[in-house]
Amino acid sequence: MSRININKNKIKPAVIESIEPGSIGEEIGFEIGDQLISINGIQPRDIIDYRFLIAEEEINLEIVDQRDNHHQISIEKDHDDGLGISFTEALFDGLMQCNNQCPFCFIDQQPLGKRRSLYLKDDDFRLSFLYGSYLTLTNLSENDWLRIEKQRLTPLFVSVHATEPSLRAKLLRNPNAINLLSQLHWFSEKKLQIHAQIVVCPTKNDGKALERTLKDLFSFAEGDSPAVLSAAVVPVGLTKFRPPNDGLVPVDSNCAERVIDLVEKLQRIFQKSIGSRFAWLSDEWYLIAKRSLPILSSYEDFPQKENGVGSIRSFLKAMDLVTRNLPKRLNKKRTCSWVVGKLVENELMTTSNRLNQIKNLTIYLHGLSSPYWGQEQIVTGLLTGKDLLEGLQDKELGEELLLPSVMLRQGEKIFLDDMTLQELCSSLNVSIRIVHDAEDIVNGALGIA
Repeated sequence: MSRININKNKIKPAVIESIEPGSIGEEIGFEIGDQLISINGIQPRDIIDYRFLIAEEEINLEIVDQRDNHHQISIEKDHDDGLGISFTEALFDGLMQCNNQCPFCFIDQQPLGKRRSLYLKDDDFRLSFLYGSYLTLTNLSENDWLRIEKQRLTPLFVSVHATEPSLRAKLLRNPNAINLLSQLHWFSEKKLQIHAQIVVCPTKNDGKALERTLKDLFSFAEGDSPAVLSAAVVPVGLTKFRPPNDGLVPVDSNCAERVIDLVEKLQRIFQKSIGSRFAWLSDEWYLIAKRSLPILSSYEDFPQKENGVGSIRSFLKAMDLVTRNLPKRLNKKRTCSWVVGKLVENELMTTSNRLNQIKNLTIYLHGLSSPYWGQEQIVTGLLTGKDLLEGLQDKELGEELLLPSVMLRQGEKIFLDDMTLQELCSSLNVSIRIVHDAEDIVNGALGIA
């Protein structure tokens, strides 16, 4: 393996967070909190480097334990065998932050004074590769491009918004944004791939601009080695905290109707050409327009599900499956409640009504708006603790409140506004059960542990 050029002064040790039972790491005697300094003399910049470096059959590790003792450990293993350890962070040299000034950036539309992590503007190609987060490609150095090619970091997820150079530069407020089409040619030449995202701002990049963007992207989707695998079209989300006079207007039902009609027209053209719809609308468009969601099969293999494309349709299908064989009655009376965002309330009424047909069970479905963000129609994942506290204060909650886990910060019991789950529980004076998926919701409604 060739050496990786790095600047060690900027790289922190990788701190071990967990060790798999029976793994090489456990056999060696690693402990949580130990620090990995280098592998074969090379200090990994991130989890990607780590995976490449440990792929060798013979590796030498430099480790510092929690007592500040240094250890040199040599290992012989099968090719591609892992060590069975994970780290507290994926990036050891820091987050590559965004250098754009998009007026529609949700991070800039938050109130001041919250936890620091809420204001980090990620534009890091490594997190895009690892977790599917979106980047703009505007801040990559020559070495970054070389690394993407050398380590075959594909697919990446790219926020496009517009392909017309001057319009994209205006939307991102960054002159470097004009280079997108040449960058897409680079991906094509290197046989690397991306998934694209377009955040539609009414009067800015909808209509003819949106049509051009989707057609330009589709031109990179044709042939034996497509560079663009899919495109997601999502509506801009605006909060009451956004800067004044930003020139942005929210998506309304008329705009949603026009965008749906345009994209569905192009889907038919794309499908006829390559056998795939290629471009998809996030579920919010149909809910805002009060149109029925597309059928499940129309999303094909759900290439943009994490971007809200088909996620609600998938969830409704899952809810339908898990509520087909419900018990006729419960042995004792149970009353509970289930809270969701106002935008999806009507879609979940069928499930709620089906559960309420069970004798001795009463479940209240509460669809809430968001005074915190200043949005009447909102998805479940953006509801804050304050929204729940205000919206549920005088509602029937029963003996237990079913709270979708998407409202909480991953791995922690805290909402977007920094309210903790315990604070909400105490204020509402109700037991709260976190639910993660359709089966979990039904089990929660039935009181199954």
